[in-house]
Amino acid sequence: MWEGQVAGLFVSPAASGSMVAVQAVAAVAGRGLEGDRYFLGTGTYSKTAGTGRQVTLIESEAVEALARENGIRIEAGRARRNIVTSGVPLNHLVDRDFSVGGAVLRGMRLCEPCGHLASLTKRGIVRGLIHRGGLRAEIVSSGAIQVGDPIRPVG
Repeated sequence: MWEGQVAGLFVSPAASGSMVAVQAVAAVAGRGLEGDRYFLGTGTYSKTAGTGRQVTLIESEAVEALARENGIRIEAGRARRNIVTSGVPLNHLVDRDFSVGGAVLRGMRLCEPCGHLASLTKRGIVRGLIHRGGLRAEIVSSGAIQVGDPIRPVG
């Protein structure tokens, strides 16, 4: 059994806009994180059908490995994911529920890095984050999330 924590929280009100660090955020079931582009319907892919656009997560360990193995150093928020985790095996959470602070999320699919991320960050980031670019999730149960909150499997 594992237990991790929220190492960082980020939202962006506009597609391609800078990610803004926040200490706390409301996760709203069926919508996303208050103040984020996908909650507001202004995300790059908001009009494209698909699941897992309510919340994105990335392991702090993946960002550290990107620097160590590829020489690409970015601040965790530049990875363009909403929640930076520590001690959480995100790839194993597809089709599983897990709690993040007061909310319950369901992992929908891996969040592989894409050309859009590369265009907003650094060359080589796609190659460096393949299979460790994070997780796309949906909010099953609303609740507050704060930096430092525990992340645990449900059930």
